[in-house]
Amino acid sequence: MRITGLGHAGMFIETVGGNIICDPVLGPSFFGSWFPFPDNRGLDWERFGREADFLYISHRHRDHFDPRLLEQYIRKDIEVLLPEYPTDDLEKDIRALGYTNITYAPAGEIIQRGELKLMITPLRAPSDGPIGDSSLSVDDGTGSVLNQNDSHPLDLDRLMHFGKPDAYFTQVSGAIWWPMVYDLPLDAKQNFAQLKRDAQNKRAMYYIEKVDAAHVFPMAGPPMFLRDDLFDFNGVGRNGESIFTDQKQFLAHMKELAPQYDGRLFIPGTVVTVAGGEVTTQQSLYSDAEIEHIFDEKWDYLEEQRASRQQELRDEEATRAEVIPPAEMLDSIKTWWEPLLKKSRTIRLGVGGNVRFRIGDLDMVVDFPRAKVREYAGEECIYWYTIPADLVSTNIRDHEIDWSNSIFLSMQFQVGRSGKFNEFLTTFLKCLSVDRIEYVENWYQEQTDQTEDAEIGDWIVQRRCPHLRADLTKTGKVDEDGVLTCSMHDWKWDLKTGRCLSTSGHPIRSSRIIETGRIADEDLQPTS
Repeated sequence: MRITGLGHAGMFIETVGGNIICDPVLGPSFFGSWFPFPDNRGLDWERFGREADFLYISHRHRDHFDPRLLEQYIRKDIEVLLPEYPTDDLEKDIRALGYTNITYAPAGEIIQRGELKLMITPLRAPSDGPIGDSSLSVDDGTGSVLNQNDSHPLDLDRLMHFGKPDAYFTQVSGAIWWPMVYDLPLDAKQNFAQLKRDAQNKRAMYYIEKVDAAHVFPMAGPPMFLRDDLFDFNGVGRNGESIFTDQKQFLAHMKELAPQYDGRLFIPGTVVTVAGGEVTTQQSLYSDAEIEHIFDEKWDYLEEQRASRQQELRDEEATRAEVIPPAEMLDSIKTWWEPLLKKSRTIRLGVGGNVRFRIGDLDMVVDFPRAKVREYAGEECIYWYTIPADLVSTNIRDHEIDWSNSIFLSMQFQVGRSGKFNEFLTTFLKCLSVDRIEYVENWYQEQTDQTEDAEIGDWIVQRRCPHLRADLTKTGKVDEDGVLTCSMHDWKWDLKTGRCLSTSGHPIRSSRIIETGRIADEDLQPTS
């Protein structure tokens, strides 16, 4: 088996049963903000498209799904491996490009093609990518790999029943706009960015240790930001206010914490050969000197990239819609969003207040409790966004149902808030269709059935995490202050009160155990 890095989360897997091209992206993505790091244009894209037998798109985030690249290089009769998602948005996107040879991959079931075995493990919670993320397991008898990319699976036993991989590929960098675009002082951004990087490292190490593969390849980031207004957000930030750990930085972190694992650099042109449990790598696109320049003189390399790729940014901006006049824009959003708000009872209660949007000359408020969209009139708001009008106009033109997959990951906006992060608000803004809203509302209702409890330290706690239903007996840890941390996303709860310390809502049921092993009388009632 041979795996070639295509940049970001992309890879080309050559097996005895056929070749799989995974998440190929050239970009730029997200309104011209994200470029693969390092530059992957020098790869032989004609060859990869010609020799691929299967196409696998893990999810529809635009740093994994690049319609322009697919149109240019991937033939229309290729067999597409489609993850089993609760909504058919990814399938619609793929069919709109002319691909019809689609194999539906049931969750966790093995697909056999001669000696080749494949398994796709999807995730389906509102916080999993654009409502859906997935991993790909591959075994052809000569070697095996797990391509986990951005996914954060909760049921590792189910994933690992396919077998321990010889080579493990996983995300270690971030894919979020926090805290860079927030209205915060620089020292606060620096502090929050460090906490976020630490949490990302902790999560990556959790999976590395659980999967326990001998050979580990960090991938799926970081991006390059080549727009002038975003350039300082590259890597950990010019001033330490950003979250994007690079491959070499994580490899050094992993070597310090877990030297028993063999960490390897995986960038565009890296060729990984797996044979009989042996894994070797070589670089086919970049020399050792070029790799040293890319990572050890990163800002110089980024400046060179910025200087040479401005035309791509101009080309992207030329595709945007003309700015819609304020009154017309308000009417379009009102007509689109109000019917969705009326269907979003759980989300509306979870948001619980007004959210202000300043979009060019339009100043509007979304009143979640009343399911109304109107002009802003001085109401108190829990969140406030400032977004360029051409981005919103383009989303209206394209009827973009996931604004996290366009505006938010572009980082071309600003936001402030009066309290904690509100997951319900972010969920609404990436569920701007009836199918998505109905699925998410049903999903939230199902999460209320959490009757099973478990003992963690000195506490009895509901076994399933209120966030994404992780098994807290495996992912939870309680400190001496009674704060429970779930290692999946570093969310925290105060077990004395049940209050979530990471976001609004999502309380946990908890009770303290006294020394005799019985629950204290005052703790018999679940907290809320």
